[in-house]
Amino acid sequence: MFETASPDTVRLYLLDLQSRITGAVAATDGGSFVVDSWEKAPGEPLQGNGITKILENGAVFERAGCGFSHVRGPRLPPSATQHRPELAGAPFEAMGVSLVFHPRNPYAPTVHMNVRMLAAKNPQGQTVCWFGGGMDLTPIYGFEDDAVHFHQSCKDALAPFGDDKYPRFKTWCDDYFFLKHRNEPRGVGGVFFDDFSELGQEQSFAMLRAVGDAFLGAYMPILERRKDLAYGSRERDFQLYRRGRYVEFNLVWDRGTHFGLQSGGRTESILLSMPPHASWSYQNLPAAGTPEAALYSQFLVARDWV
Repeated sequence: MFETASPDTVRLYLLDLQSRITGAVAATDGGSFVVDSWEKAPGEPLQGNGITKILENGAVFERAGCGFSHVRGPRLPPSATQHRPELAGAPFEAMGVSLVFHPRNPYAPTVHMNVRMLAAKNPQGQTVCWFGGGMDLTPIYGFEDDAVHFHQSCKDALAPFGDDKYPRFKTWCDDYFFLKHRNEPRGVGGVFFDDFSELGQEQSFAMLRAVGDAFLGAYMPILERRKDLAYGSRERDFQLYRRGRYVEFNLVWDRGTHFGLQSGGRTESILLSMPPHASWSYQNLPAAGTPEAALYSQFLVARDWV
């Protein structure tokens, strides 16, 4: 039996997912999340509410942001109708959980996860509902076993929904999380899907839940392996430099960021993915044979990890 993908059911699932993930992160870090519950004021372009949870300056995480939002608007922005032109300008409802965690230790990778539902009325007055999401891993220093574990977790989560889903969504992730102006992947990828409803409403929602529920098992074992490794100023400097790439992708290419800003969303919550510190230096090319060079040659390339 699959749960009905009604707005109320999806909302309850997303709030529970946010609570489970932030609870596990707080337990690992030893710190606590600032909980910022918000509601859009009357007269704003979007109406709705959400909960932004942020942990900053922790023992393990420099910044860990996990936000839930549920909004309604009068017109779908262009970033949401690239593949559904018949819905351009339609009233819509959107909800989701989005997170980005930036660990303090350079050997512990940054991670992103998002699961969301979007609904709109077509010209015939029928409600059209679709889903999107995924997760991806962005190491500063690459480890083969980390990448394999993360991708195996994604593959296992999607297996009940068809053998085609993991390879298809893995390729989609590789293509999406790519800095075109750098000709460079953002990280080692994972899975990504968007505008998804082909399994029907209930099974598509079940697949969304499978991805969301797999996140902690995909990421936390990697974090435990790396969070206490010794590092120095060299590793920290490279971490800050590589975080600059993360900022570039989110501001230049990310459709979720564009959707939030174009639709009049809450700027502070949209930009929770930004790292607390980053740097840019001119033509920072690592020396051959170094671990920094290995990131580019062995990890920032499209590979079949499992």
